[in-house]
Amino acid sequence: MSGEWCLIESDPGVFSSLIRDFGVKGIQVEEIFTLDKSSFEHLKPIHGLVFLFKCMKDENPEGTVVQDSRLDHIFFAKQVITNACATQAIVNILLNVKHDDVVLGSTMSDFKDFTQAFDSINKGVALSNSDVIRAVHNSFSRQQIFEFDSSMTQKDQDSYHFIGYMPIDGRLYELDGIKEGPVDHGAVGNDWLDQALDAIKRRIARYKEGEIHFNLLALTSDRKMVLERQIDHLRETLAKGESMETDDNSKVDVVQLEMAHLQSLVSEENDKRHRYQIENIRRKHNYLPFIVELLKVLAKEGKLHDLVKCEMEKSKKSEKQTPKAVKA
Repeated sequence: MSGEWCLIESDPGVFSSLIRDFGVKGIQVEEIFTLDKSSFEHLKPIHGLVFLFKCMKDENPEGTVVQDSRLDHIFFAKQVITNACATQAIVNILLNVKHDDVVLGSTMSDFKDFTQAFDSINKGVALSNSDVIRAVHNSFSRQQIFEFDSSMTQKDQDSYHFIGYMPIDGRLYELDGIKEGPVDHGAVGNDWLDQALDAIKRRIARYKEGEIHFNLLALTSDRKMVLERQIDHLRETLAKGESMETDDNSKVDVVQLEMAHLQSLVSEENDKRHRYQIENIRRKHNYLPFIVELLKVLAKEGKLHDLVKCEMEKSKKSEKQTPKAVKA
């Protein structure tokens, strides 16, 4: 297995940039803060969900693992390397999306074509050995000032895992890289999100009351693209006078107000993307030279010893409350 995969954060800005760096267009990632169905309405169309949860030793699996001819039409790569489950869940969804908004691009299309005849294990091996995919994934690692001996890692640290949910050919599937195949959760009704959210709620219900270490992300059509498409439609409506009388100013005003609202949402989307860009730059930046120079200045001015002593005292007080490291 060539090359190692780093841990990356469960963050919509990270995953949206990750997808764009794969060369995929027309799709982005949004964080979901509630399982209330209404919170999804303004994000549609939604192509898949990525769910992060703490691993359990005694997990009670639901659904049926697919092991029949349906595998010929479902892309599923089994996870064969650690730390890759976030990208694994994203890729498993991307390569099953069938929507006019989403364009895979050459990297993902070529990978899908190359692995089409592979079984799930060999798809996973191919994914893990993809220099391009691994390089994009690892580009989102946080810079570490010190290297830690992995053998010193505590055995009781919590481990976290990413899985995907999405509809494929009228059925809801759970795409979990550590399973033997896609898990079939049954035929979808009017809205596949109903079944997906029910499955997620049942999974959450297995944990002790008060457990909050979950994260839910939705893969949606590019929000800016969708909003601009709606604005263009309203412009055409105004230009052609569709569905309104030429002397009915009230209807014109309604359309103009809606256009203004949509344009404000586009502006918010631009601001959000700019914020994500800055956050990702900070994630990737190496602060070590700055820190070294700062320590030199503090030592020269005789302030370093007192600061270190103060921080050590704080560390001792908060040691028992320090959260355990997260693996994914």
